[in-house]
Amino acid sequence: MGHEVIRTPHLDRLSRESVLYPRGYVPTPLCRPSLMSLVTGHYAKDHGITGNDPSPRLADRKSPEFVELSKALLNNIDRFDTLPEILVRNGYLAHQSGKWWEGKYSRGGFTHGMTEGDPGGQTRHGDKGLVIGREGMEPIFDFIEEAETENKPFYLWYAPFLPHTPHNPPQRLLSYYEKMDLDPAVAKYYAMCEWFDETCGELIEHLEKKGLRENTIIYYVCDNGWIQKSASSQVPEGWFTSFAPKSKQSVYDGGIRTPIMFSWPGVVEPDIRGDLVSSIDTVPTLLSAAGIDVPDGLPGLDLWVSMQSGSALSRDTIFGESYAHDIADLDDPEASLMYLWCIQDRWKLILTFDGEVNRYAVVHPRKEPIQLFDIESDPYEERNLAEQYPQIVKRLKERIENWHPLTKRRLVGSR
Repeated sequence: MGHEVIRTPHLDRLSRESVLYPRGYVPTPLCRPSLMSLVTGHYAKDHGITGNDPSPRLADRKSPEFVELSKALLNNIDRFDTLPEILVRNGYLAHQSGKWWEGKYSRGGFTHGMTEGDPGGQTRHGDKGLVIGREGMEPIFDFIEEAETENKPFYLWYAPFLPHTPHNPPQRLLSYYEKMDLDPAVAKYYAMCEWFDETCGELIEHLEKKGLRENTIIYYVCDNGWIQKSASSQVPEGWFTSFAPKSKQSVYDGGIRTPIMFSWPGVVEPDIRGDLVSSIDTVPTLLSAAGIDVPDGLPGLDLWVSMQSGSALSRDTIFGESYAHDIADLDDPEASLMYLWCIQDRWKLILTFDGEVNRYAVVHPRKEPIQLFDIESDPYEERNLAEQYPQIVKRLKERIENWHPLTKRRLVGSR
C-alpha cells in the first residue's frame, strides 16, 4: 500500500499475486464484531455481537451475573451457519488459530483449533490461540500434515495477535526502526507489522514447499484499523489506549479501511481493482470459489465472477456501523449505536447517534451529527462538506436509512 518505512516483503509479494482491492473496508471498526462478520457473513446489527464485552453497567465484571451475560453473548454464533461449518459439511477440515472470541473453536464449526474457551464465557481475544505467530507456526503446520494424511481439503483461520499490543517485537526487527529517529512507540509498532509479515511469509513458504500453493486460495483482510499514538503525545484524561484518534473504534478510514486481496495462482489473474468492497463479501466469494452453494440471505456480494472476468461490480455503495466497545443491551443493538456510514464513489457520509457510550469515548468524542467527506481529495477526512452539498447528504442519508432503519436512536444533538 506504499508505506515509506514499514517493510512487508511477503505481503507485497502476495499482493502482486492477487486480485487486490485497495478500497476494501470492514463494516465495524472493532475486533470481535468484525471477526464475527468475517466468519458469518452478516453485519453486527444482525449477528448481535456489536462490541467486545457486556457493559459493566449491566453487572460487575467479577460477578456471576456478568459471567451469565458473557455466556449469553456466545449464543449468537449458534444462530448462523459459519464459513467453517459450511466447508466442513462439504468435506473440509478447518483449523482455528489466533484471535477468536466465540468460545471453544468447535463452537464456530472448526474441526481443529487452539482456542479452548472459558466455560464461564469470559474468554477474551482467543486464549491459547494467541501464541500463534508469536511463538511459531507449528500448530498450523501439524494440521496441514494431518489434512494431507487424510487426503482432505482444508481451511485455515490464521488471525494472529499481530501487530496487536503488547508491542514487544524481536530486537532484530526493532533495531532497524530504532535507527530511523522514530518515536519509540511508533518504532515498536512498525517492527510489529514486519513481524506479522514474516509469519505470513512462513505460512506461504510452507504451502509452497508442500506443493499446495497452486491449489490454495489465500485471502487477506484486517479486522480493524490502527494508527499508533506516539509515546510523547499528550494523553487526554481517561485515555488509556495506545491508538490515535480516527483509527480503531472510529468509522474514519483509519478505523475501517483495509486492503482486501484474493490469490489463487493459475486461476485468478493478478489485478488491482478500484471497486468498493467489504469484508462482508468474503464468505459468499470464498464459497463460490470453492464451488459450494452460497446460502440465501447473505448481504455481501460474490466477487468471484467479477474477479475472473474483470467486470465491474453491480454495487455502487457499501455500508457499515459502529457501536460502543461494551454492549449496553445484549438484545438491542441500537442501545450502544454510535455511527452508521456509507461510501458511494468518492463520497462518505457518517451519521452520529446517541447510543450509550463507555470505553474510548475520550478518544472518539461525538460532536457532529452529520459528516460528509470527499475521501479522494481529503483522505484524512479533515473537511466536513455536509453544509456545502446538502443534496448528496440527503441522497446518502436515505440510502443508510433504507439499509438500517432505526426505531429508537436519534442523531446526536437532535430532539
